[in-house]
Formats: sequence, C-alpha cells, structure tokens
Amino acid sequence: MFAATQQVYRVTKPKGYQHVKVFTEELPKHLEKHEVLVKINAVTLNYRDIAVANGTYPAPTIDQVIPGSDAAGKIVKVGSQVKDFKVGDRVVNLFDPTNIYGPKMAVDSSHGSSIQGVLSQYKVFSDHEILKLPSDSHLTDAEAAALVCAGCTAWNCLFGSAERFIAGQTVLFLGTGGVSITGLILAKAAGAVTIITSSSDDKLKYVKEKYGVDHCVNYHTHPDWEKEVIKATNGEGVDFVVENGGSGTIAKSLASVKQGGTISLVGFLSQATEIPDITILTMVKGATIRGIQVGSKQLFEELLRFVHAKKLRMPIEFEYGFSEEQVHSAYKRLESQTLAGKIVINVD
Repeated sequence: MFAATQQVYRVTKPKGYQHVKVFTEELPKHLEKHEVLVKINAVTLNYRDIAVANGTYPAPTIDQVIPGSDAAGKIVKVGSQVKDFKVGDRVVNLFDPTNIYGPKMAVDSSHGSSIQGVLSQYKVFSDHEILKLPSDSHLTDAEAAALVCAGCTAWNCLFGSAERFIAGQTVLFLGTGGVSITGLILAKAAGAVTIITSSSDDKLKYVKEKYGVDHCVNYHTHPDWEKEVIKATNGEGVDFVVENGGSGTIAKSLASVKQGGTISLVGFLSQATEIPDITILTMVKGATIRGIQVGSKQLFEELLRFVHAKKLRMPIEFEYGFSEEQVHSAYKRLESQTLAGKIVINVD
C-alpha cells in the first residue's frame, strides 16, 4: 500500500524560494464519499510559483501554502460514492477546481495560492477536479502535468473565445517560457503560422530547430520588434498575440496585431516606464484584448482530446528530484528565465 506519512512542501515565508521547505505530515485517514487520494508522480512549475514564493503574486495566498498547481499521478484510494474513477487510473488535476464551464467566476481559487497546492507525495482531490488520462496515453507524467496550467492557458488563448483560431492564421508568442512553447506546439499542430520573440539568438535557434517555429525575432537586436512582426506578415499583422509581458509590451503587441485581431493577456513579466494609452491603441486596431486565467474544465477536456489525437509531446526541458536541494534548484532555474519550455519536479 502506502505509508501513513508523506513529505509536503510549504512556503514558510513569502520571501523567496529559499523559504520553500519540506515537512513530514500525516496522510488523511478518511476520504469523503466523493474524494480520491492521488499519489503524485510529477509536478511542473510555472512563473506564478516564483511570484507566490516571493510574495508578489497578485491574488490572495494562504499562509504556509503548499505550492504548485500542476500535477499528474495515479489514484490509490477512492471514496464510497466515486463512480468515474478507480484505483490505478492516471489523472491530472484542474488548476482551478471551481471553474468547470465558461469564464472563471472566483477572483482566485487555484491550487498553490488560495487553496493548497500539489507539491507533495500525495494529494486528496474531489472527483470533479481531476481528469483521467486515456489508458493508452502516450504522455509521461511530466508531460501530462505540464498541460494543467501552461497547456490549458495556451489552449484558451487560441480556442477559448468566440474568435477561435482558424488554420492558416498567424500567432505571435512573446518569449520562450512554458506557455509560449506549449502554445507554439498546439498552434503548429492546428495549422498556424507562428512567430516567437526572445532576447537570445541561441534560444531562438533552439526553438526553431526543435519546435519548428516559422519566424523568430530578437527583441534586443530589434528594439522595435513589432516592425519585424509586421514585415513577417506582409504588412498585415498577426491574428493572435499570446501576451506574456504585460504593461511593458502591450503597446508593441497592439502594434503587431492585425485589424480586428485578438490579444490574450497571460503574464506580467515586464513593467512599463510609461503606461501607454491602451484605450486609443485598441480602438485604432479594433482589437479584442482578453484576460486569461488559465481555463475551464471544459477547455481542459478539449485540450486533452486534441493532444492525444495528434500524439503531441509537451516541452519538458529540465527535470529535478524531490529533495529540498533539487526543488530549490528547480525554482532557481525558473527564476532565471533562461529556459525554453517547462520544468518538472519528479516526486518519485
């Protein structure tokens, strides 16, 4: 079976990842009738985990929170009224267990901030907040976990609104983080023309060779990178922008998008020295700006069907163990923003 105790990580102080500490805690002795106990095999990190550890996440965070929102594992125990899952099923969790269909209603109800996260050896979930992987799934646990936040966010950017992506349209991704690279993989599989930005020629070369991006723009070499995007689209601009920068890049994203295009706001990595007049810039382009908060269970189900139908691999770039030293190394790598893709912590 399994032990009576487990190792659990908690953010003991919101003053940096060095204060993410491991504890030995008891496993729950009883499951409610609609709960399952999952043995966590893999956890992937997102930039929000750095913000939670630093105390800069712009949403409520509970004291001594267990970090992490993305997990994949195997069910080891089920409650008496659980109908759709059984012991041995491979599962992934929802980022926000309250967001089943449609737009997110709660300000923040996500794992690893306002509710306890998944960086632990075991986790109790209600049966409505997990999804089963197909028995013949080609995904590793790390790849499956990577879909929870980055995957669902990218899918929402492309397919979560009335203006859904159509094959042949152009998508711009800012940076080479997890959402951008996952979105690139999804967009290419759906028939997109893709453009990605970075400050590193080496990273751009790597992404082009490994993931087949169509156009690369170095925003250090080309400070007015929006002009390079316009050139790459024959003067039209892109149909979709996956906007990771925030206030520091939104004006250039609006300059890059075509008339009537869509910008999905998913990050806050850069700050503007002067706040641009977003109202005028948006009106001039007739653009739609969407705030993305990952996505619903319905969107996640669509994503899983697409990934399995296309046999897509997810961009796991760095793997770490479950010791405190290894976990801190994973956070340090993430904080450096030197990666292209996802970081996984292998719990086993």
